[in-house]
Amino acid sequence: MHIRWLTASLDFPSDQFGAEVTFWRAISGSTVSPPHGRKREFASLEPFNGDPHLRVQRVDTGPGGLHLDLHVDDPRDAATTAISLGASVVRDAAGLGHVTMRSPAGFGFCLVDWQGESRRSRPIRWPGDTISIIDQVCIDVPAALYDRETVFWAGLTGRPTEPTSRPELTWLRRDPSLAIGILLQRKGADDDSTTASGHLDMACSNVPDEVARHEDWGARVVDRFPNWTVMADPVGRRYCITRRNPRTGR
Repeated sequence: MHIRWLTASLDFPSDQFGAEVTFWRAISGSTVSPPHGRKREFASLEPFNGDPHLRVQRVDTGPGGLHLDLHVDDPRDAATTAISLGASVVRDAAGLGHVTMRSPAGFGFCLVDWQGESRRSRPIRWPGDTISIIDQVCIDVPAALYDRETVFWAGLTGRPTEPTSRPELTWLRRDPSLAIGILLQRKGADDDSTTASGHLDMACSNVPDEVARHEDWGARVVDRFPNWTVMADPVGRRYCITRRNPRTGR
Protein backbone atom coordinates (compact mmCIF):
# COMPACT_ATOMS: atom_id res chain seq x y z
CA MET A 1 0.00 0.00 0.00
CA HIS A 2 1.43 3.36 -1.05
CA ILE A 3 0.21 6.43 0.84
CA ARG A 4 0.33 9.26 -1.68
CA TRP A 5 -0.78 12.07 0.65
CA LEU A 6 -1.97 12.65 4.21
CA THR A 7 -4.67 15.06 5.31
CA ALA A 8 -5.71 15.93 8.86
CA SER A 9 -9.47 16.48 9.09
CA LEU A 10 -11.08 18.51 11.88
CA ASP A 11 -14.66 17.40 12.57
CA PHE A 12 -17.09 19.96 14.03
CA PRO A 13 -20.72 19.78 15.16
CA SER A 14 -23.01 22.03 13.14
CA ASP A 15 -23.32 24.67 15.86
CA GLN A 16 -19.52 25.09 16.02
CA PHE A 17 -18.67 24.78 12.35
CA GLY A 18 -18.60 28.40 11.16
CA ALA A 19 -16.74 29.98 14.07
CA GLU A 20 -14.28 27.10 14.38
CA VAL A 21 -13.45 27.16 10.67
CA THR A 22 -12.72 30.89 11.04
CA PHE A 23 -10.34 30.22 13.95
CA TRP A 24 -8.42 27.41 12.25
CA ARG A 25 -8.28 29.31 8.98
CA ALA A 26 -6.76 32.27 10.81
CA ILE A 27 -4.10 30.44 12.80
CA SER A 28 -3.04 28.33 9.80
CA GLY A 29 -2.92 31.31 7.44
CA SER A 30 -5.29 29.63 4.99
CA THR A 31 -8.29 30.42 2.87
CA VAL A 32 -11.33 28.14 2.81
CA SER A 33 -12.33 26.22 -0.29
CA PRO A 34 -15.94 26.12 -1.50
CA PRO A 35 -17.85 23.41 0.41
CA HIS A 36 -18.30 20.03 -1.23
CA GLY A 37 -19.78 16.63 -0.48
CA ARG A 38 -23.36 15.45 -0.76
CA LYS A 39 -24.39 17.69 2.15
CA ARG A 40 -21.74 20.33 1.47
CA GLU A 41 -20.17 19.20 4.71
CA PHE A 42 -16.49 19.27 3.64
CA ALA A 43 -14.05 22.09 2.92
CA SER A 44 -10.27 22.37 2.63
CA LEU A 45 -8.07 24.92 4.32
CA GLU A 46 -6.20 26.13 1.29
CA PRO A 47 -2.57 27.18 1.87
CA PHE A 48 -1.09 30.06 -0.08
CA ASN A 49 1.23 27.58 -1.76
CA GLY A 50 1.11 23.82 -2.19
CA ASP A 51 -1.76 21.36 -1.88
CA PRO A 52 -4.14 21.32 1.10
CA HIS A 53 -3.25 19.03 4.01
CA LEU A 54 -5.96 20.28 6.40
CA ARG A 55 -9.69 19.76 6.01
CA VAL A 56 -12.77 20.67 8.01
CA GLN A 57 -15.96 18.63 8.19
CA ARG A 58 -19.40 19.33 9.63
CA VAL A 59 -20.77 16.27 11.46
CA ASP A 60 -24.43 15.60 12.24
CA THR A 61 -23.93 13.80 15.55
CA GLY A 62 -21.38 13.66 18.34
CA PRO A 63 -18.80 16.14 19.60
CA GLY A 64 -16.54 15.97 16.55
CA GLY A 65 -12.82 15.37 16.82
CA LEU A 66 -9.92 14.68 14.48
CA HIS A 67 -9.26 11.98 11.94
CA LEU A 68 -6.65 11.22 9.28
CA ASP A 69 -7.31 10.83 5.57
CA LEU A 70 -4.84 8.51 3.83
CA HIS A 71 -4.86 9.21 0.08
CA VAL A 72 -4.24 5.99 -1.87
CA ASP A 73 -4.67 4.60 -5.38
CA ASP A 74 -7.37 2.07 -4.39
CA PRO A 75 -9.21 2.58 -1.07
CA ARG A 76 -10.80 -0.87 -1.02
CA ASP A 77 -7.49 -2.62 -1.69
CA ALA A 78 -5.83 -0.48 0.98
CA ALA A 79 -8.64 -1.38 3.39
CA THR A 80 -7.76 -5.06 2.96
CA THR A 81 -4.22 -4.27 4.09
CA ALA A 82 -5.48 -2.22 7.04
CA ILE A 83 -7.81 -5.04 8.14
CA SER A 84 -4.94 -7.54 8.02
CA LEU A 85 -3.06 -5.27 10.44
CA GLY A 86 -5.96 -5.06 12.88
CA ALA A 87 -8.17 -2.20 11.68
CA SER A 88 -11.95 -2.45 11.34
CA VAL A 89 -14.32 -1.01 8.74
CA VAL A 90 -16.87 1.57 9.87
CA ARG A 91 -18.33 2.32 6.43
CA ASP A 92 -17.35 1.01 3.03
CA ALA A 93 -18.10 3.77 0.55
CA ALA A 94 -15.39 2.86 -1.91
CA GLY A 95 -17.86 3.53 -4.71
CA LEU A 96 -17.89 7.14 -3.53
CA GLY A 97 -14.14 7.22 -3.13
CA HIS A 98 -13.53 6.39 0.52
CA VAL A 99 -13.57 3.73 3.23
CA THR A 100 -14.01 4.83 6.85
CA MET A 101 -12.05 2.76 9.37
CA ARG A 102 -10.83 2.53 12.95
CA SER A 103 -7.39 1.54 14.14
CA PRO A 104 -6.95 -1.24 16.73
CA ALA A 105 -7.13 1.42 19.47
CA GLY A 106 -10.20 3.06 17.92
CA PHE A 107 -8.67 6.08 16.19
CA GLY A 108 -10.69 7.08 13.13
CA PHE A 109 -9.16 7.32 9.67
CA CYS A 110 -10.34 7.24 6.08
CA LEU A 111 -8.79 5.70 3.01
CA VAL A 112 -9.61 8.07 0.16
CA ASP A 113 -8.96 8.29 -3.56
CA TRP A 114 -5.74 10.12 -4.37
CA GLN A 115 -6.45 13.17 -6.53
CA GLY A 116 -2.85 14.02 -7.43
CA GLU A 117 -1.90 16.00 -4.31
CA SER A 118 1.88 16.22 -4.09
CA ARG A 119 3.08 19.79 -3.38
CA ARG A 120 3.98 20.44 0.24
CA SER A 121 3.00 23.90 1.44
CA ARG A 122 5.67 26.13 2.92
CA PRO A 123 5.52 27.51 6.48
CA ILE A 124 4.19 31.05 6.89
CA ARG A 125 6.33 33.90 8.17
CA TRP A 126 4.20 36.11 10.40
CA PRO A 127 4.74 39.74 11.40
CA GLY A 128 7.52 39.66 13.98
CA ASP A 129 9.35 36.93 12.00
CA THR A 130 7.86 33.83 13.66
CA ILE A 131 7.53 30.95 11.18
CA SER A 132 4.89 28.27 11.71
CA ILE A 133 2.89 25.48 10.09
CA ILE A 134 0.38 22.87 11.28
CA ASP A 135 2.23 19.74 10.25
CA GLN A 136 1.61 16.84 12.62
CA VAL A 137 -1.15 14.60 13.95
CA CYS A 138 -0.53 13.22 17.44
CA ILE A 139 -2.50 10.05 18.19
CA ASP A 140 -3.17 9.83 21.92
CA VAL A 141 -3.38 6.17 22.91
CA PRO A 142 -4.45 4.48 26.15
CA ALA A 143 -1.40 2.89 27.80
CA ALA A 144 -2.65 -0.69 27.47
CA LEU A 145 -3.13 -0.30 23.70
CA TYR A 146 -0.03 1.74 22.93
CA ASP A 147 2.37 -0.98 21.73
CA ARG A 148 -0.18 -2.56 19.41
CA GLU A 149 -1.24 0.83 18.02
CA THR A 150 2.37 1.79 17.32
CA VAL A 151 2.97 -1.46 15.44
CA PHE A 152 -0.23 -0.90 13.46
CA TRP A 153 0.65 2.59 12.25
CA ALA A 154 4.22 1.63 11.40
CA GLY A 155 2.93 -1.30 9.38
CA LEU A 156 0.16 0.66 7.64
CA THR A 157 2.35 3.59 6.65
CA GLY A 158 5.52 1.63 6.02
CA ARG A 159 7.41 4.16 8.15
CA PRO A 160 9.78 2.91 10.88
CA THR A 161 9.39 4.21 14.40
CA GLU A 162 11.86 6.59 15.99
CA PRO A 163 12.30 7.12 19.73
CA THR A 164 12.12 10.62 21.17
CA SER A 165 13.57 12.25 24.26
CA ARG A 166 10.39 11.28 26.15
CA PRO A 167 9.44 7.62 26.68
CA GLU A 168 5.73 8.25 26.14
CA LEU A 169 6.26 9.63 22.61
CA THR A 170 7.14 7.72 19.43
CA TRP A 171 7.58 9.26 16.00
CA LEU A 172 6.98 7.58 12.69
CA ARG A 173 9.90 8.57 10.51
CA ARG A 174 8.62 11.40 8.35
CA ASP A 175 8.12 10.95 4.65
CA PRO A 176 9.65 14.14 3.19
CA SER A 177 7.10 14.14 0.37
CA LEU A 178 4.15 14.48 2.79
CA ALA A 179 3.00 17.61 4.59
CA ILE A 180 1.71 15.75 7.68
CA GLY A 181 3.73 13.62 10.09
CA ILE A 182 2.45 11.19 12.73
CA LEU A 183 3.40 11.08 16.40
CA LEU A 184 2.03 8.56 18.90
CA GLN A 185 1.64 9.47 22.56
CA ARG A 186 0.99 7.00 25.36
CA LYS A 187 -1.59 8.38 27.76
CA GLY A 188 -0.84 8.33 31.47
CA ALA A 189 -1.81 5.46 33.73
CA ASP A 190 -4.38 7.71 35.39
CA ASP A 191 -6.23 8.23 32.09
CA ASP A 192 -9.34 6.03 32.02
CA SER A 193 -10.18 6.39 28.31
CA THR A 194 -10.55 3.16 26.33
CA THR A 195 -10.06 4.46 22.78
CA ALA A 196 -7.46 6.58 21.04
CA SER A 197 -8.08 10.19 20.11
CA GLY A 198 -5.95 12.75 18.33
CA HIS A 199 -4.83 16.36 18.27
CA LEU A 200 -2.93 18.66 15.94
CA ASP A 201 0.61 19.91 16.49
CA MET A 202 2.00 23.13 15.06
CA ALA A 203 5.74 23.56 14.46
CA CYS A 204 7.06 27.05 15.00
CA SER A 205 10.27 29.01 15.44
CA ASN A 206 9.10 31.01 18.48
CA VAL A 207 6.59 29.38 20.81
CA PRO A 208 5.80 32.42 23.02
CA ASP A 209 5.11 34.64 19.99
CA GLU A 210 2.96 31.97 18.37
CA VAL A 211 1.01 31.43 21.60
CA ALA A 212 0.27 35.15 21.83
CA ARG A 213 -1.02 35.18 18.23
CA HIS A 214 -3.38 32.30 18.98
CA GLU A 215 -4.61 33.97 22.17
CA ASP A 216 -5.56 37.00 20.08
CA TRP A 217 -7.87 34.69 18.11
CA GLY A 218 -9.53 33.31 21.25
CA ALA A 219 -7.37 30.32 22.21
CA ARG A 220 -6.09 29.82 25.75
CA VAL A 221 -3.06 28.16 27.33
CA VAL A 222 -3.78 24.85 29.09
CA ASP A 223 -0.24 23.82 30.10
CA ARG A 224 3.38 24.67 29.34
CA PHE A 225 6.32 22.34 28.83
CA PRO A 226 9.94 23.07 27.82
CA ASN A 227 9.39 22.25 24.12
CA TRP A 228 5.66 22.76 23.63
CA THR A 229 2.58 24.53 24.95
CA VAL A 230 -0.80 22.84 25.16
CA MET A 231 -3.57 25.10 23.87
CA ALA A 232 -7.36 24.97 23.75
CA ASP A 233 -9.20 26.59 20.85
CA PRO A 234 -12.32 28.73 21.49
CA VAL A 235 -14.55 25.66 22.06
CA GLY A 236 -11.98 23.74 24.13
CA ARG A 237 -10.40 21.51 21.46
CA ARG A 238 -6.80 20.90 22.46
CA TYR A 239 -3.74 21.19 20.25
CA CYS A 240 -0.04 21.89 20.77
CA ILE A 241 2.36 24.61 19.66
CA THR A 242 5.76 22.94 19.52
CA ARG A 243 9.37 24.05 19.22
CA ARG A 244 10.26 22.15 16.05
CA ASN A 245 11.77 23.18 12.73
CA PRO A 246 8.76 24.30 10.63
CA ARG A 247 10.53 23.33 7.42
CA THR A 248 11.58 19.80 8.38
CA GLY A 249 9.23 18.92 11.23
CA ARG A 250 12.16 17.78 13.35
